[in-house]
Amino acid sequence: MELILALAIGVLGGSGVWLLMRPRTFQLIIGLSLLSYAVNLFIFSMGRFPVGKPPILEPGMRGDPAVFADPLPQSLVLTAIVIGFATTALFLVVMLAARGLTGGDHVDGQAGRDR
Repeated sequence: MELILALAIGVLGGSGVWLLMRPRTFQLIIGLSLLSYAVNLFIFSMGRFPVGKPPILEPGMRGDPAVFADPLPQSLVLTAIVIGFATTALFLVVMLAARGLTGGDHVDGQAGRDR
């Protein structure tokens, strides 16, 4: 399980960085999204993966922190997902406005470079 998770984080992070280096704005936005997904998975994996363990205390039980899931990484990832969605929406609006003003979607303004 840990190997699959590490590979997923590596693939998402590598793909995100590769897309950040592309000259078009849409690819840049997708790269930022993939990179944020990789970071979210990494933060979520830091909270351990207890399988079959209860997430909260049951009535009458003593609390042993080693038995229960850590809620802090889960709350951090949830907050990061909400903030990432808002910034992606802002980036898309700015991208559409810039494309309308300049007539192209290149980051550096050189439209004929890919042809």
